[in-house]
Amino acid sequence: MCKRMCKRIYKLIKKYDSIVIARHVGPDPDALGSQMALKDSILATFPNKKVYAIGSPASRFKYLGGLDSVDEEVMSKSLLIVTDTPNKKRVDGYMDAAYSIKIDHHPYVEKFCDIEWIDDTSCSASQMVMELIFNTGLVLNKKVAEKLYIGVIADTNRFLFSYTSSKTFELVSRLIRESGIDFTSLYENLYMRPLKEVKFEGFIANNLSITENGFAYLKVTQDILDQFGVDAATAGNMVNNFNFIDDFVAWGMFSIDKGNGDTIRGSIRSRGPVINTVCEEFGGGGHKLASGVRLKDFDQVDLIIDALDKACLEYNSK
Repeated sequence: MCKRMCKRIYKLIKKYDSIVIARHVGPDPDALGSQMALKDSILATFPNKKVYAIGSPASRFKYLGGLDSVDEEVMSKSLLIVTDTPNKKRVDGYMDAAYSIKIDHHPYVEKFCDIEWIDDTSCSASQMVMELIFNTGLVLNKKVAEKLYIGVIADTNRFLFSYTSSKTFELVSRLIRESGIDFTSLYENLYMRPLKEVKFEGFIANNLSITENGFAYLKVTQDILDQFGVDAATAGNMVNNFNFIDDFVAWGMFSIDKGNGDTIRGSIRSRGPVINTVCEEFGGGGHKLASGVRLKDFDQVDLIIDALDKACLEYNSK
């Protein structure tokens, strides 16, 4: 199935002279890594094609590459490839294209592309792009490999998460062997951070609220962001730093995001309770134990906290 799908996608990549690659809003390193690596690989394979990576920039991950802009006319003649995004609503910069492909490792939410390659057993979209490259004539070079490695490392939290599989290790091993990347040097970009973020992490730890059933959370207002000189994405990117605290079983950060219409960005993680179905009720989604949501105000935050607390209660009652 995987090999057939890869060949089918590769055939379409060969067919179109203009290709646009998109991913989800509020991108993480896997979304950007899979997007930018695929762009670089296509250009290395077919230098005469026009390939665009679109979406709002994320300054925290600017080392993964610059982004492009396209208009409706360009998109209408292009092949659109969407990585790491389960539903149309979350695509950053979606426009109707001549033909469209989805490459995603989240559980199925909805069909919005002509071809959809969904593998929710894969650890990341970056792993799926690796498979696409290894099963076709797409070029793997150091620049491509570095971005794919960063995507895998970020989405598995250095292979700590349960959806890391033997297949993940086999593909990463082949990636390192065939590209010759110095993978240890890549961690600096991914994990280096300013002192203000370390102080902010301390603030989070000191101010977490924990419900009776074991859901921990923090509401991050604009005043708090200004106090530490950080943005809405910072708390979301820190959510994985609280994995191994035995006082709660699920946790979330809810940050005001002025750059997106004063909405609330929610990043939620779990060590057991299923959270993606809860997030889907509020227009978000993701994996069973790692999900995200964008809410209109803190009143909605209170509602989802109640729902997540109930999910913790159900889990604890088993």
